[in-house]
Amino acid sequence: MIVTFTANPSLDRTVALPGPLERGEVQRAVSVSQESGGKGVNVSRALVASGLESVAVLPGADSDPVLAGLRQSAVPFVSLPIGEPLRTNVALTEPGGVTTKINEPGPLLDENQQEALIKLLLESSRGASWVVMAGSLPPGFPADFYATAAQRLRSSADGAAPRIAVDSSGQPLAAALTGGAAGMPDLLKPNAEELAELAAAAGFAPATADELEADPAAAAAAAAAVVRTGVGAVLATLGSKGAVLVTADGAWLATHPPVAAVSTVGAGDSALAGYLLAHGQGAAPADCLRQAVAHGAAAASLPGSTVPAVHQTTPDAVTITALRKD
Repeated sequence: MIVTFTANPSLDRTVALPGPLERGEVQRAVSVSQESGGKGVNVSRALVASGLESVAVLPGADSDPVLAGLRQSAVPFVSLPIGEPLRTNVALTEPGGVTTKINEPGPLLDENQQEALIKLLLESSRGASWVVMAGSLPPGFPADFYATAAQRLRSSADGAAPRIAVDSSGQPLAAALTGGAAGMPDLLKPNAEELAELAAAAGFAPATADELEADPAAAAAAAAAVVRTGVGAVLATLGSKGAVLVTADGAWLATHPPVAAVSTVGAGDSALAGYLLAHGQGAAPADCLRQAVAHGAAAASLPGSTVPAVHQTTPDAVTITALRKD
């Protein structure tokens, strides 16, 4: 079983435009869709769509539209009522897949609610193979919340701790690496921009996201610098350029033939789900990367925040190349 933890879930509304976004003008939408969202929720949705057991842990009242959407999608969840509605995020998609996102901050949770969420996560994670902590943190949360949660997951597991994956950005992502060995993730899933920030903090020569996407060898070297801080593995998604995976034992690039992009919302989350799906089947690291890129490509070809099932992916189309780590 894979548990996902989404501290700041959302109702994700996707508005498809007939042409490029025109600032200051009135435009009519081609279609509007909505899904229960947040990075961890998206990972659970993708795993369940592929027949894997997953439970989403999140805040929210039982009547909240986000939780109602999970029930409708048959995604198992456990939730903490917080007395406030969850946020709504809006994505504007243009033909060709260009996406503009407007994310609300989310409800304010006090220290007692934060502690209750961690306890709910600990209870729900008994016997799990992976715990995925993903997305932004709501207002009021300390930046090192993920590191603290990882430490407590491991200290309470009696030698049977789940592997821990973190997919976030900004301060929560950087602080996820500050919890010492007990709080260090087994897997990080940054995009190119996030990888550049993490690598710079690890002493890697500064590089932009565009430079890392254009140079997979540089992306692998940047990821290797992060791995040397104690992270188990880095799965760095590089947009249409594919993804790199770096562990202590090797580095690989995976690329997929171009797809007709419809929406990039949730593509990175689907990539993480694909990696975990393959890992649960005992696949080698390079093949976990293969399925990650296949999932990400499939997600980009689907409308809104729709996540693909494994039968909608094309891992045989993915090319794997071994890379140097330095």
